[in-house]
Amino acid sequence: MHFKWNYETPSPEQQKATEELAVKLGMSPVLVSLLIKRGITTESAAKRFFRPQLGDLLNPFLMKDMDIAVDRLNDAMGRKERIMVYGDYDVDGCTSVALVYKFLQQFYSNIEYYIPDRYDEGYGVSYKGIDYANENGVKLIIILDCGIKAVDEIAYAKSLGIDFIICDHHVPDDVMPPAVAILNPKRPDDSYPFKHLCGCGVGFKFMQAFAKNNGIPFSRLVPLLDLCAVSIAADIVPVTDENRILAFHGLKQLNQSPNIGLKAIIDICGMGGREISMSDIVFKIGPRINASGRMENGKMSVDLLVEKDIQEALSKAHNINEYNEQRKDIDKQMTEEANQIVARIDSQNHHSSIVLYDENWKKGVIGIVASRLTELYFRPTVVMTRDGDMATGSARSVQGFDIYSAIKSCRDLLVNFGGHTYAAGLTMKWSHLPEFRRRFQQYVDENIRPEQTEAILDIDAEIYFKDITRRLHSDLKRFAPFGPANTKPLFVTKGVYDFGTSKVVGRHQEHIKLELVDSNSNNVMNGIAFGQSESVRYIKSKRAFGIAYTIEDNVFKKGDVQLQIEDIKPEEKVEN
Repeated sequence: MHFKWNYETPSPEQQKATEELAVKLGMSPVLVSLLIKRGITTESAAKRFFRPQLGDLLNPFLMKDMDIAVDRLNDAMGRKERIMVYGDYDVDGCTSVALVYKFLQQFYSNIEYYIPDRYDEGYGVSYKGIDYANENGVKLIIILDCGIKAVDEIAYAKSLGIDFIICDHHVPDDVMPPAVAILNPKRPDDSYPFKHLCGCGVGFKFMQAFAKNNGIPFSRLVPLLDLCAVSIAADIVPVTDENRILAFHGLKQLNQSPNIGLKAIIDICGMGGREISMSDIVFKIGPRINASGRMENGKMSVDLLVEKDIQEALSKAHNINEYNEQRKDIDKQMTEEANQIVARIDSQNHHSSIVLYDENWKKGVIGIVASRLTELYFRPTVVMTRDGDMATGSARSVQGFDIYSAIKSCRDLLVNFGGHTYAAGLTMKWSHLPEFRRRFQQYVDENIRPEQTEAILDIDAEIYFKDITRRLHSDLKRFAPFGPANTKPLFVTKGVYDFGTSKVVGRHQEHIKLELVDSNSNNVMNGIAFGQSESVRYIKSKRAFGIAYTIEDNVFKKGDVQLQIEDIKPEEKVEN
């Protein structure tokens, strides 16, 4: 895969602003230009960015219905009512439930948690879950990371004398459920300043408000911040504003004194003793928490996250790791099958989106397959499977395209749907699939811009190897935690040559281990280009080329850096 490199040369005004701020901060102009691209143009704003403070978190009572939610929780505790903490079976839902349950359990014992079974109950509030609550005397359900569209289900619970407090972050529908309180910054009537909290973030704000109302020190919440960091990374929400503060301090907690369940996962992954990053959560920790909900039941992940004994936690983590291995095998097989279908469809008629369905695909893995196809083909993708006479599925989008709106345009064909700009879930009658595919693809064709379906790398800066110093690398780390809206900076260097020692590596000789020099210095830089072995012949021809890369720690030489190369271009094609 070769990408189009998108890079805008700074204007004279931007260059001047960069140089002035660089002097004030004592920082490389290269890195200061990255700050300015992020809208950080003053010394004080830069200090807040580099040193996020928990004291800068927003007042939770700015969120609509927060006062009502806290009053209802206080009443439940005062009347010794049984409380259920209910959540989705994905990472965001499981961490949300663990956070709220662990915090409240310190002050109140008549409480339990519940995760619906993906295969038996499906997404969100289930009638089975409500009946279970009713049979066990539950009077208040705190629901996390789902519930915003459960109008009929919550009305049914209300008829049984069960109240709901909804903590959700998905886009609400025109009609909202009859809950006692609905905490959701995406409510059109909510003026809460930050709209991009994950479900766990909304749950955290609820607990922050409860603590504030009851005179509980904020410090009691700090040990739960690692759960917030895991959720923010795994749910792929913007790492800005409140999310940046929660992720920054959550990573600190995860590295210094992690939740026992998370520590067990870290040990199982072989990451003990090294610094955990947002990337580690996305690729290592998150998939394992997700695995039990994909393969069996998400409650197992919450059991792990609330576990207090490290040996028990390690045993549970081993089981979840086994589920993850099973998930990887199924995921690989389904992705291969999906690729074959896409190739066959594309040979007949190319569309700017992908809609696939197969009644034998496993419900718990279709979201991963949709993500892989989106990354491979750069098109909005919907992947569906069969559940009785229903089709249920997941949708994933490309940068800048609102897939939720695309699905909403077909709502008359749907039994249920929900989500946000880049990810959504949906259910419809199996017989409606051909018409849904036709209308969804028509909507995408009419609304997507051509550049949104191109393989594009957004370049942050063009530099030379002489610019890559230990000081620059150290300052670059201060931009973390990375994620959407604060991605890891991507650099370009042109006029690069093989030092003579680059070679293909890997089990199937699919990667290139590089030693490079550029035309402006004698610095020899180490690099790795995963899955790009097709470029090695050009590299060894001693001709110049350009590289797009991130700057990483060299895992084999402590204190050194290496380049993780995302794309390689012959010099004559570098401008394309």
